[in-house]
Amino acid sequence: MKKTSTRLADGRELIYYDLRDDAVRDAVDRRPLDRTVTTSEIRRDVLLGDSVAIASHRQGRTYHPPADQCPLCPTRGERLSEIPDSSYDVVVFENRFPSLAGDSGRCEVVCFTSDHDSSFADLTEEQARLVLDAWTDRTSELSHLPAVEQVFCFENRGEEIGVTLGHPHGQIYAYPFTTPRTALMLRSLAAHKEATGGENLFDAVVERELAGERVVLEGEHWVAFVPYAAHWPYEVHLYPRRRVPDLLALDEAARTEFPQVYLELLRRFDRIFGGRDAGENSVGEPATPYIMGWHQAPFGALEEFDGVTRDDFALHLELFTIRRTSGKLKFLAGSESGMSVFINDVPPERAAERLREVAS
Repeated sequence: MKKTSTRLADGRELIYYDLRDDAVRDAVDRRPLDRTVTTSEIRRDVLLGDSVAIASHRQGRTYHPPADQCPLCPTRGERLSEIPDSSYDVVVFENRFPSLAGDSGRCEVVCFTSDHDSSFADLTEEQARLVLDAWTDRTSELSHLPAVEQVFCFENRGEEIGVTLGHPHGQIYAYPFTTPRTALMLRSLAAHKEATGGENLFDAVVERELAGERVVLEGEHWVAFVPYAAHWPYEVHLYPRRRVPDLLALDEAARTEFPQVYLELLRRFDRIFGGRDAGENSVGEPATPYIMGWHQAPFGALEEFDGVTRDDFALHLELFTIRRTSGKLKFLAGSESGMSVFINDVPPERAAERLREVAS
C-alpha cells in the first residue's frame, strides 16, 4: 500500500491509498473553494447522560446529485470533484460538511472505489484488503488527535438508510467521547468480569454462538453469527477468533482472510431478498440497504468502567439491514425511537438459516 497525503482547495486533507507503489498523486484541486466553516458543537444531555452533536452547517450539504455531478467520482476534464486526480483506488478526505470538527472531533469520507456504479460487494479481495488497511491507518492517525477518544469506521448503503450520495463510500467519525453504545458494552463487560471472577463477556458470547444454531459462516480466523438478541431483522456480528481491541491489533492472517469472509457476507445480504447478485432467484429487488460499523475500544481512559482495560474489549463488525422482507422496511417507531426497546419481526434463528441458504 502506498499512502499519499495532499490538500484540497479549501485546506481539507485528502489521502490516496494505492495498490501500486509507483502511483504518482500530484493533481491539484482546481475548484475555487472558500475555507470550510463549521459550527459543530457537542451538547450533553444531563438526563440521559449522552451527547448530541449540533451541526447546523450540514443543512446545505450535497443532496442526491445526478450521477454526472457526483462529488466522489474522480475529476475528469472540466468536471471537478472532491478527488482532484482522474482515477484512484481508495481515497479518504475530511468531510466538507462534518458532524464533528475541531475540538468536537473529526469526520472523514472513505471512497472504496472510483467506479460510481459499483458497491463494496463488487470489490476484489485485493481492493477490500486495501480498504481494511485504510481503515486501520486512519484509526491509528485519528487516535493521536488530542480531541479524539473513539474512532468509528462505518458504511451506510441505500437511499432507505438516508444515503444522499450514491457512490460507494463510507465514513469515519472520530468522537471526543466514548459513545453511549460502547459505554453500555463496557459496563456489561465490567459487571460480568466481576461476577465471574475474571471471565471475558465477549469471549463467552462468541463461545456460546459457536455452539449454537445462529452461526452464518466461519473462517479460520473469523466467525459471523446472528446474535441471540438481534435488534434488526437481519443482523450479523463478525468477530476475529483471537480477541483484539481494535483494527491496529489484527494480525496478518486475520487481515488476509477478512476480505473473503466480509465480501461473502455482503453478497449474501444482497441475495436474501432476491436483489443484485441473486441470479435466478432475482425478483427485481434493489440492492439490500444496510449499515455496517466497526466497534473498537476507546482510546481514552476507562476508569469509570471498574476493572476493565482496552484489552478486554473485542473488536467486531456489525452489519444489519432495515429491510424485514421483500418490499417492506423495519421502521423505528414508538417503542424503538421513544423508549429504545426494539421489536424484531424475524427470529434470529430464522435469519441465520436464511443467510446460510443463500451461500454462493
